[in-house]
Amino acid sequence: MSAPRDLPDKAAIKRFIEEQTGPVGRREIARAFGIKGADRTELRGILKELAEEGVIGRDRGRGGKHYTESGAMPPVAVLRIAEVDDDAALFAEPMRREGEADGPARRIAVVVDRKGGGDLGIGDRILARLHKKGDGYEASIIRVLPKGPDRVIGVYTEVPGQGGRIRPTDRRQKSDFAVEKGQHGGAKRGNLVVADVLLGRRHGLPEARVVEVLGDMDDRRAISLIAIHGNDIPDVFPPEAEAEAEAAKPIALGGREDLRHLPLITVDGADARDFDDAIWAAPDDDPKNRGGWQIIVAIADVSHYVTYNSALDREARKRGNSVYFPDLVVPMLPEALSNNLCSLRPGEDRPVLAVTMRLDAKGRRLEHKFHRAMIRSAARVIYEDLQAAHDGEPNDQTAAIPDDVIEPLYGAWNALMRARAERQPLDLDLPEMKITLGEDGQIADVHPRQRLDAHRVIEEFMIEANVAAAETLEGQKMPCVYRVHDVPDREKLLGLREFLSTLNLSITMGERPRPELFNRILAKAKDTEQWEAVNQSILRSQSQARYDPENIGHFGLSRSRYAHFTSPIRRYSDLLVHRALIRGGGFGTDGLRDEEAEQLAATSEHISNTERRAMVAEREANDRYMAAFMAERAGAEFEARINGVTRAGLFLTLVETGADGLLPMRYLHDDYYQVDEAQKALIGERSGTRYRLGDSLTARLVEVNTLTGGLIFELPGESAETTEGARGRPRIGKPRKPPVKRGQSRKHGKRKGRRRS
Repeated sequence: MSAPRDLPDKAAIKRFIEEQTGPVGRREIARAFGIKGADRTELRGILKELAEEGVIGRDRGRGGKHYTESGAMPPVAVLRIAEVDDDAALFAEPMRREGEADGPARRIAVVVDRKGGGDLGIGDRILARLHKKGDGYEASIIRVLPKGPDRVIGVYTEVPGQGGRIRPTDRRQKSDFAVEKGQHGGAKRGNLVVADVLLGRRHGLPEARVVEVLGDMDDRRAISLIAIHGNDIPDVFPPEAEAEAEAAKPIALGGREDLRHLPLITVDGADARDFDDAIWAAPDDDPKNRGGWQIIVAIADVSHYVTYNSALDREARKRGNSVYFPDLVVPMLPEALSNNLCSLRPGEDRPVLAVTMRLDAKGRRLEHKFHRAMIRSAARVIYEDLQAAHDGEPNDQTAAIPDDVIEPLYGAWNALMRARAERQPLDLDLPEMKITLGEDGQIADVHPRQRLDAHRVIEEFMIEANVAAAETLEGQKMPCVYRVHDVPDREKLLGLREFLSTLNLSITMGERPRPELFNRILAKAKDTEQWEAVNQSILRSQSQARYDPENIGHFGLSRSRYAHFTSPIRRYSDLLVHRALIRGGGFGTDGLRDEEAEQLAATSEHISNTERRAMVAEREANDRYMAAFMAERAGAEFEARINGVTRAGLFLTLVETGADGLLPMRYLHDDYYQVDEAQKALIGERSGTRYRLGDSLTARLVEVNTLTGGLIFELPGESAETTEGARGRPRIGKPRKPPVKRGQSRKHGKRKGRRRS
């Protein structure tokens, strides 16, 4: 259709619409161009053509009767904070894009003013007024919206006559999500999907739009994918980072110290693929240090390959750390580095940042020195083989390693253990379960992770190297990312003392607690039925370790200064410590820059958060694997220990597998149960029956949710089917309160939720 002579052409109409600050209707367009009468019908046809051609856009919030420039945003929209840059500037994206024709995702600058925004973080939602600014938009906050999920991970299914459904994998999301026709993104029944949560409701359910299909729920990688995407863990490297890693080359000795003549070895688990630390020890030949030792801890020189603000560095900082699942690893660095050039593989020259230390016979460090060097690992040994060789049962591999390589490692370790005994770090005993998968991706075995002296050898060597790094940087007055662990909070200690008193154990409250105080309590509880409860309660009284440029010491290790230095392949904190040591020691031009030193506080907070994110993801994946493992055992009875007491019920850990689950309050039918915070127990109001933290009991598995990883238990003989009819309705409401006498008032104790270790 062509425009009549007295009507403006399409270009003029398009230009007029673009010049407006918001959507404009046909009436305003007609008035602007003096169009009257029957010519308005012609104008309607021109606008329809322009919209169909994508030259202008329709404002769908106004029934399609108003027009905007093509791809324009509405004047008011719900936005999600998508980015916080190094200067704390906020950038948002629309919560919902109306179809593919709307173009690529917007990056909208958010104005922080008196109406708020200073506390906003990634994932928060705002209602904002949008203004054109150059080629983009700026958002002024109208109000901050209540927190809620903006994305959901779940399994897609369909309900006849009602469209799609998404069953969430997050047990905290109690509702399914409805998916309108055309919003399923190609998902099929049984697919694991990622979906945007929309603002509307359909069939009484919140709406969602599928944005990514991860695969089939029966896929062996599905459990890890749920944890990865559910916790926003980056798992695909940008092409530019991959390209930098692929372009990296081996380096020559140059000015590095040559340690290739020393038989350093790497010691790791059987399934390790990256070897970032190698060790060596020998008796000190200084006659003034009889019984002393020399040790070397050599760490892969990742900082040579990952330089400040490179694509590799930006992605490593974003990830913060590697994340480990039973079936896969999400690495901090691409495999070209983590499994090749930065991995201390046997028989291959590798650059390292090494520390040489001299110890006296009591394990006290006399001196140490950092240097950039080149090593050639003599062997890759797994923990079990190292221990067997030390115990006189070498295999073919360890038999080829001279005794003067392995035995000095244990000699130096024994000295370090003497120093440890004097220092008295916190000595909790918390068994850890290891999940082993079969070739089909399912759990083949669950057993306690073995704790050998070989593990302790490596652990003590690494701790001493980390302390030396922190001391060196402090002595050089260099910026440092410390690993800090604060003293326990006094309120938590008061709660711990109250609980221990119910077990006839006492704890002295001094001005500043020391780890040895807790060790004495643990020693008293050793080999008693209270052992588990005491360990758990002491653990929960502790502060959480974190990264910080301000040093407050490490309470748990009983060290006044501590930094992570020994794992730069998998922790960004260690990479920063390496750069600081390079700068402080004058080892090259790739040391810590002023600009990144200025950002250490923000970076420390970020990597503390990514560490917690990884812990949550790993725990969620283990829970789902365990639920899949237990699915065929529903109805069976298990020995369990109580690891948490709340108004929701009893949290249990199975002795056999370490699986966690809930025995809900609704399944305790024989009485009303009150939470006693001091005793950390549920106590029957009528019978006095008590279920206390650390107690053992037999529990029957009644429900398994493999999607969320949830396990539900009941007590044998107390099933809902048998007790509800016999004793009346299950008592799931609030506990009955005793009558209040005149002149008295009830005391309401604080209700604490479960804290997982």
